[in-house]
Amino acid sequence: MQLFKAMQISANGLSAERLRMDTIASNISNVNTTRTPQGGPYRRKVAIFQEDLDREMNRYSGGVSFNGNGIRPVAIVEDATTPFGRVYDPSNPDAGADGYVQTPNVNVLNEIVDMISSTRAYEANVSAIQAEKSMASKALEIGR
Repeated sequence: MQLFKAMQISANGLSAERLRMDTIASNISNVNTTRTPQGGPYRRKVAIFQEDLDREMNRYSGGVSFNGNGIRPVAIVEDATTPFGRVYDPSNPDAGADGYVQTPNVNVLNEIVDMISSTRAYEANVSAIQAEKSMASKALEIGR
């Protein structure tokens, strides 16, 4: 039923933004982690999403029908492009021969901005679900 399709798209958006917020929270909590089980400092993680619009539009290339599902998570990848920081601390056990310690490539300010953006997108999806519920309720009142 098409009435619930809009709610499903918004619910997919809520799930995606929750995953994005969890990833950001993990980055912030590991901002001072200089040693990981893999070796080296913590590497920032980023959630990757893909919209289902193109796949669905190709399925219905004949025209009229649309069956998009919003977005879906594809992967959580490490940010390999941003370099690690370096702090001079020869007393740190993770310091190299030159006395510098590699620090995670997490910028807390960027993470906070991403968290605010994710929160706003989450709120927008909640508002859309509330509007959809209201419209469904009004449609049911018509039949009375």
